[in-house]
Amino acid sequence: MINSAKRSSLSNHESFAAFVIRMRAIGVNDQRIFAAIENAQRKDFIDSQWSHLVYTKRSLPIDCGEYIEGIDEQTRYLAQLQLEPTSRVLEIGTGSGFTAAVMAQISARVMTLDRYKKLCDEARIRLQKLKIENVNIKYADARNNIPGGPFDRIIAWVAYEELPLHLVDMLATHGVIIAPVGPGDGLQAMMKLSKVGSRFEKEVLGNVRYQPFIEGTSSFF
Repeated sequence: MINSAKRSSLSNHESFAAFVIRMRAIGVNDQRIFAAIENAQRKDFIDSQWSHLVYTKRSLPIDCGEYIEGIDEQTRYLAQLQLEPTSRVLEIGTGSGFTAAVMAQISARVMTLDRYKKLCDEARIRLQKLKIENVNIKYADARNNIPGGPFDRIIAWVAYEELPLHLVDMLATHGVIIAPVGPGDGLQAMMKLSKVGSRFEKEVLGNVRYQPFIEGTSSFF
């Protein structure tokens, strides 16, 4: 008989394989991202009650009333960043810390910010267990207290009413920023802005519904 631990391991392996097939079907086939996702052990970034959904499209709840996006959505937008080994990355919305863990394995360094101290503390512990040392997690206001720029890649997991120009100003030449833009209570467009010399190229990657950006840090967690 197969014990429950082995059965769970087999299930996660099959679920991961199905996820990779889904990604390849939509043209995402970056082996570096797949390897980084597998190495990060996504099940350790969510509550154990949701472990059977770890490689599904479903968003999953985390602490502080937040959530972790479905793995397909995360992977699609991380692939659009076109990370390089020399990339300096800024992430708005640390959440569980999973996407920071993935990006850190592909790029030079990651600065990730969240307005919830509890989320920052928990993410820091998870990354330490993975021995990932090139991520700087900041409990900070993501509008006024962003150190370490310029950045080659910027990604936001919170929605802005308008294109966040304070982030655009921190983008290095040949940099890329991906952020949801639109009303906090409605449908938003996931925007990709690429800096080419002194001009910008804009692309809409799809429609999303993300929580709105809130200025300042939370005093509750």
